[in-house]
Amino acid sequence: MTTEQAPRSRRRGAALEKAILEAVLAELDDQGYRALTVEAVAARASASKASIYRRWPTKPQLVLAAVRHTIPDRVGTPDQGSLRADLLHLVSTMAAGFRGPLGEAMRGVVGDALGGGDHLGALSAGTSLAAVTAVVERAVARGEVSPERLVRPRLEAGVAYLRHQVLMDRLDDALVTEIVDDVMLPLLLD
Repeated sequence: MTTEQAPRSRRRGAALEKAILEAVLAELDDQGYRALTVEAVAARASASKASIYRRWPTKPQLVLAAVRHTIPDRVGTPDQGSLRADLLHLVSTMAAGFRGPLGEAMRGVVGDALGGGDHLGALSAGTSLAAVTAVVERAVARGEVSPERLVRPRLEAGVAYLRHQVLMDRLDDALVTEIVDDVMLPLLLD
């Protein structure tokens, strides 16, 4: 008696990459950055190690690709009616994202970079800066903020402080209010 096996469908391109990147995030959540291995990611994604190494030759590159995979190109922040409410919503959303595998990834990649790696530049403020800028531009349109306050250092300061706290693994509930009330609003309001 012969058992016939169904042909295994072979994923390629975007479907394969998505499976790999989601496997990375699951491994980060389960095992942490230090214990993450390409072998475990490949097994979880039902992919070959070669398919992973071909796309991402190093562990930090793989992890950063997974992080970027989870962050939309443009973070939309619904209008909460005031600059403070908009910033509280935005920063709390960012902090919530960093409480899981994203925070673990960031701490791991920075640790590798400080140990001689070359990956800190990939942790740029791109998406978060765009989100903060959109919120502050909306506040300028409402007349809450002077247009002269729309300068990059003022816009980046709160998110930079949040990232610092991610590295220190301090993401308690009071942090969001502290960032908005003690860092961002004083820099943005006249």
